[in-house]
Amino acid sequence: MDIKEFKAGSYRKGYKYHYFLPEKINHSFFWTNEVINELLEKASLNLGELNAFSRFVPDTDMFIIMHIFKEAVVSSRIEGTRTNIEEALIEEKEIEPERRDDWKEVNNYVHAMNAAIEELETLPLSNRLIKNTHKILLSSGRGERKNPGEFRQSQNWSGGASLADAVFIPPAHTELPELMSDLELFLHNSEIKVPHLVKIAIAHYQFETIHPFLDGNGRIGRLLITLYLVSSGILGKPLLYLSDYFEKNKTLYYDNLTFVRTKNDLGQWIKFFLTGVIQTAENSGATLKKITDLKASIEKERIFLLGKRSRQGIEFLHQLFKKPVVTIKGVQAMTGLSPKAANDLVNAFVEQKILVETTGYQRNRVFVFDEYMRMF
Repeated sequence: MDIKEFKAGSYRKGYKYHYFLPEKINHSFFWTNEVINELLEKASLNLGELNAFSRFVPDTDMFIIMHIFKEAVVSSRIEGTRTNIEEALIEEKEIEPERRDDWKEVNNYVHAMNAAIEELETLPLSNRLIKNTHKILLSSGRGERKNPGEFRQSQNWSGGASLADAVFIPPAHTELPELMSDLELFLHNSEIKVPHLVKIAIAHYQFETIHPFLDGNGRIGRLLITLYLVSSGILGKPLLYLSDYFEKNKTLYYDNLTFVRTKNDLGQWIKFFLTGVIQTAENSGATLKKITDLKASIEKERIFLLGKRSRQGIEFLHQLFKKPVVTIKGVQAMTGLSPKAANDLVNAFVEQKILVETTGYQRNRVFVFDEYMRMF
């Protein structure tokens, strides 16, 4: 199908409202728009460079957790959650009670992403995997009563206080089995020659339009992009997350999704999506480069000054790249050191300006690997 001929769907009558029923997408797509081809080429090159960089850097896994935490914070922020990355990295008991639901939502997202990446090793990207991931995402916090891990059995909507004033009403729940089956088939249909980046752009639009869950659709839909890129072999490691791009261009994001439904303008959505891949891959590659440079610089110029504690310092530094916000008790758990030895090691890292104390307290102090955190 030429994307210029694409018909997004039609409105059907519900009880006192009309819902949008999207057309199925499990078929081939083609286009004659040269801009899409140019963007696709650039996006593919940038992703290739990011993938190559991640393969050549031996410590990439050390840094991935921070990319996932940033993604969790930003993706949740789009839905109204207010937790910053520094808060997300500390223990729940350290969080003020009124902010714990936000903290849970972000940390649930991290657990959901990690579990999904691990599950891809034994399970294809499927409705089953999507449901399993959703179950973790809504396992606690505000979403735990919204049927975690199950497609909805009632009507939902987005925007507005009720169905009567909703901005968008997705398809009735009775349509979900066919629509989600079609989406799954599309993701795995190797007979249609649609480039992977265009395929996931269309799939993300379709998922957000179906809105199969009572809650968490935006977060799962954005997570789906990274999972597809990893499962299809486009990325060796989960290093590309578009939530930051979507949040910075939030109005355009929602407008472009809406224009597919109201104007059948799939081409504009694909161009917006590919632009996001280009920018995000460039930024991710640049961040990885800065991180590896920082790591090499600290190891060479500052850890060396710790003398007989240098080896211990190297091991602790590597731990900080995974968990850059720590307490003395946390350092004890990470290193197996006594309270005094852990305190001495942290003080040495403060003296070398690797760690910065953030509370100003004498007790229950929190230390941040500030140079690293600022990159996210």
